[in-house]
Amino acid sequence: MPTRKAPRKGSLQFWPRKRARKFLPRVNWGSINSSSEKGLKGFICYKAGMASAYVKDNTEHSMTKGKKIVLPVTILECPSMKILSVRFYKNGLVSKEILAENLDKELKRKIKMAKKKHGKIEDMKQEEYDDVKIICYSQVKKTDIKKTPDLSEIGISGSLDEKMSFVKENIGKEVSVSNVFKNGQLVDFRGLTKGHGFSGPVKRFGITLKSHKSEKGVRRPGSLGPWHPARVTFRAPMAGQLGMFTRVSYNNTIVDIGKPENKKALTNIHNFGNIKTEYILVRGSVQGPAKRQLLATFPLRETKKQSKKKFEFIELR
Repeated sequence: MPTRKAPRKGSLQFWPRKRARKFLPRVNWGSINSSSEKGLKGFICYKAGMASAYVKDNTEHSMTKGKKIVLPVTILECPSMKILSVRFYKNGLVSKEILAENLDKELKRKIKMAKKKHGKIEDMKQEEYDDVKIICYSQVKKTDIKKTPDLSEIGISGSLDEKMSFVKENIGKEVSVSNVFKNGQLVDFRGLTKGHGFSGPVKRFGITLKSHKSEKGVRRPGSLGPWHPARVTFRAPMAGQLGMFTRVSYNNTIVDIGKPENKKALTNIHNFGNIKTEYILVRGSVQGPAKRQLLATFPLRETKKQSKKKFEFIELR
C-alpha cells in the first residue's frame, strides 16, 4: 500500500464536532501554576485583530540576535475586571458562594443576580473550605465592543491564606491586566474558533475532490463504510458544523503590554474600532474573529524553546 501523501484533516480527538455551549470555557485551575506568589491565574480579554510589530531580537543563540525584525502579532484589548462572587470549595465541590458587596448598579440589568446573600467572607471559618476561587466579570462597557459583561471563574495562586488575603484586598476594586501578566512571559488562550456554520466534508475534513466523471457528486466521500457493520461510523467524513469549537493556543509570547496613549496603530482597527483600555500584543495568531472573548491564562506546559525567546518592542506598524 502506498504512503498517504495527504492524511485526513479534522482530529478524531475532538468529537462530537458541534458548537460549544459557552464562549469562555471551564478551566482546571489546579493544573496551572502561576509564577507570581499571589494573584490571578487568568484574565478575560477581547481579540481586536493582527498587525506587524517592529522588535529587537534578544534571544540567546538566535541567528537574528541583536537585529531588528518584524513579527506578526495579535492585538487584544483587556478592560479591567471586578470580583462578582467568591466560591469556597471543600473536597472538590462548591460548599458556599458569597456575592460581593457594592457591585455596579447596572449589573442587575445585564446578568442574572442571586436574590439572597449567603453571609459574609469574614465569617467563613478555615475548617469549612480547602480552596478559594472567584467569579470575575469584565468591565467591557469601557470599550466599544458591547455592554454585557463576560463572567468566568478564575483561580488564585498561592497558599490558602494568600488567596483569602488577595480576595479581601481586591474585592470591590478594579484588577488590571498589568497586575496579572508581565512583558515577555508566556500565556495560553482559551476560547472559541471562528464559526463557519454547516460545511461540507471537503472543507470540514479536507478530503480530496473526486473525478469530474463521478456519478453521485464530486465534493463527497466515495463510500460511507462497508456493508457490515450496517451503519455509518463517526469516523466517516460527513457534512456538519464547522467552527465555534473550544480550543487552546499554547505558549504565546507577550511582546508588549500597556495603555494606548495616542498610538495610531491601535485606532480604526478593521471590524473592531479603537482600543480604549489596556492592551497586550502577543506573538503570532490566536483563535477567533474580531471582538471574540478569550481567557488568557498562565502556561499549562511551558516549553524551553518558547520561554527563551526575548523581544524588545520598538513600534507597531
